[in-house]
Amino acid sequence: MRDLSLNPRVKNLVDNGVDSLDIMHGELKNLMLDAEQELEAAIEEEERTEEAMDSMERKYWEGYLDAMSIVYSLTYKLSFAKPLTNNTILDKIDVPTKNGDNNE
Repeated sequence: MRDLSLNPRVKNLVDNGVDSLDIMHGELKNLMLDAEQELEAAIEEEERTEEAMDSMERKYWEGYLDAMSIVYSLTYKLSFAKPLTNNTILDKIDVPTKNGDNNE
């Protein structure tokens, strides 16, 4: 069975009440940055060797980065689409409501 445990950084975020969508958004951004570096290295290697296998490696990282970008965009859209709830950090600060009162 796959290991479903969280790495310590993510577990700390969860334990501190950070919204899971916000965590996913941040983790996807990290994965995208890693993929961009891998893609750059694959492009350089393909240009250096002109081997078909290196072209496949480039294609893999292009597809991976595209997939991560699509999911990242979805988390961004979802974060603005969801209503404010008691699980958001905005509820822990004083935010004026429509009638001018604070959120308490």
